[in-house]
Amino acid sequence: MELARRAREAGRRLAVTSGQQRNDALAAMAAGLREQAERLIAENARDLAKAEENGLTKAMVDRLRLDQAGAEKMARSVQEVAQQTDPVGQVIDGWVRPNGLRVEKRRVPIGVVAIIYEARPNVTSDAAALCIKSGNACILRGGKESFHSNLAIGQVIAEAVKKVGLPGEAVQIVNTTDRAVVPALLRQEEYIDLVIPRGGESLIRAVVQDSRIPVIKHYTGNCHVYVDAGCPAELAESVVMNAKTQRPGVCNAAESLLFHQDVAAGLLPAVCRKLQAAGVEIRGCERTRQLLPEVKAAGEQDWYTEYLDLVISVKVVDSLADAIEHINRYSSHHTDAILTHDTRAADEFVAGVDSGNVMVNCSTRFSDGGEYGLGAEIGISTDKLHARGPMGAADLTTYKWVVTGYGQLRK
Repeated sequence: MELARRAREAGRRLAVTSGQQRNDALAAMAAGLREQAERLIAENARDLAKAEENGLTKAMVDRLRLDQAGAEKMARSVQEVAQQTDPVGQVIDGWVRPNGLRVEKRRVPIGVVAIIYEARPNVTSDAAALCIKSGNACILRGGKESFHSNLAIGQVIAEAVKKVGLPGEAVQIVNTTDRAVVPALLRQEEYIDLVIPRGGESLIRAVVQDSRIPVIKHYTGNCHVYVDAGCPAELAESVVMNAKTQRPGVCNAAESLLFHQDVAAGLLPAVCRKLQAAGVEIRGCERTRQLLPEVKAAGEQDWYTEYLDLVISVKVVDSLADAIEHINRYSSHHTDAILTHDTRAADEFVAGVDSGNVMVNCSTRFSDGGEYGLGAEIGISTDKLHARGPMGAADLTTYKWVVTGYGQLRK
């Protein structure tokens, strides 16, 4: 595939550029996104019109929409990536052996990264910025819902990269919605080093099944908030409301709510009624329904479900240990939170919950590359290898061993 071959050549050129050269490219990208904002919004309007014709859900349309504020946010995100420390060439570790050899473990670009994603146009600029920052070429294949938006953003980025003397093929947008392209890309192991799918679980599982190339996965965001014994009412109400209702259609929104039995009678009805007033449907266990008889009964599948909507499952648990066990059983290992004033309980929760992001006394909505200070993220990995949680520029590097001597010979 010519697209992949060109990316390999561009990646090799990028790998030997300086951090300043790559930052100059990012500065040009940010300027281009601002200068071409009206054009990007006009192309996005074409995608929105098509989305309405096709009956996309409200959550999907929300992800797709690009306005003036969104264009400015994309530009700022690119600038924030540029301001970060250059990961390429960083010495992760190093030491001198008794024979005088200097052994170093240095960060280097992965090479060529293919990102396959769905509706969000800002993924195009975020992914491109992070790949350029880390010295990687990228192939971006967005969803058909954002086709015109992605092409326009990609053209702005390619023009900016060329303007500073870097290869325009460092960022390539797949310019067709033909589904056959994705399986073909996933067979280009000669040219592509890593695949990162972002989107629904069905997309990710299809990529994993078809790919000959290593895949970093971002499965569902079935995120939990656990309200511990002794949790103040104000903390429980404010964090739960933010975690569920601030933006319900995203992967770090809360989907399940657990209450310790000691606070259930006092807190569960008040918190759940606030959720109901905000339009949230409650699906509860039997103990929840004893306190709120009007709510729907939760089935076994509800504990596994990422709703991406104004729906939440609620359960009363006997203990902190039971909360941890429930989360580890049903969670997608994305983001889970504890609300407590007991530091020992917080420490036990952090140690026991097997998730990429564990939050203490704050909303699950903070599990985000930008909120972590990464500027942007290439995705939120639910894998354990090679990266976990929000992935910034440093997570798009691997390493090589560099051994320096002055003529030593092995005996």
